[in-house]
Amino acid sequence: MREPRQFTLAFEFRPAYGDDHFLVAPCNGDAVAWVDRWPDWPSPYLIIYGPAGCGKTHLAEVFGRRVGAQILIHTALAENRARDPEEAAGGWIVEDVDSYLDGGEPEPLFHLFNQVREGRGHLLLSARTAPSQWCIDLADLRSRINAAPAVAIGSPDDELLAAVLVKHFADRQLRVGTDVVDYAVKRMERSFDAVRDLVERLDRQSLRARREITVPLVRQVFLMSGSEGQ
Repeated sequence: MREPRQFTLAFEFRPAYGDDHFLVAPCNGDAVAWVDRWPDWPSPYLIIYGPAGCGKTHLAEVFGRRVGAQILIHTALAENRARDPEEAAGGWIVEDVDSYLDGGEPEPLFHLFNQVREGRGHLLLSARTAPSQWCIDLADLRSRINAAPAVAIGSPDDELLAAVLVKHFADRQLRVGTDVVDYAVKRMERSFDAVRDLVERLDRQSLRARREITVPLVRQVFLMSGSEGQ
């Protein structure tokens, strides 16, 4: 099969602290800049928010590797465990904070804020919605959150989706034409999760049918999954 034409990218492709899948683009550039700025944050806390599949978890993982941060899942947060300043030092990550606050008590999060500050640590929070939309009836916690820098990550645009598709195909040693990438980008869900899922399904279907990955195969996979693919 012919070699795919090289895509010209208007943004930086960079390994981010050992993660060679991470792409810095306009939709996530501000959030990446804040992570790069660590530990010189004006606050012990940073909030990143954006729609599902925009790369929040990916960026949190990059932060975690750089800082050696601990991920605190919701059930562990709800235990509201006391931490002395030495234990609370370092980095902490809590994902889907808006989801936690919808169904959980706010006091454990408030106490974590205070523990991290007393320990001179740093806390990265992620959410789908902006902090102004979070359900918080504890005034002191609302005050802490309002004082924290909050930065949005947008949904990936066509160029970023195309670049990530090309990278995932290359990782599987799959060579595809630009017509395949262009066709897929115009019809797929706009998320990084969807990119990974599509490339995996195309690889599997290509092997099963013993066919190259072409536009007709992409159309078939879309139809099989319930997408229009027209």
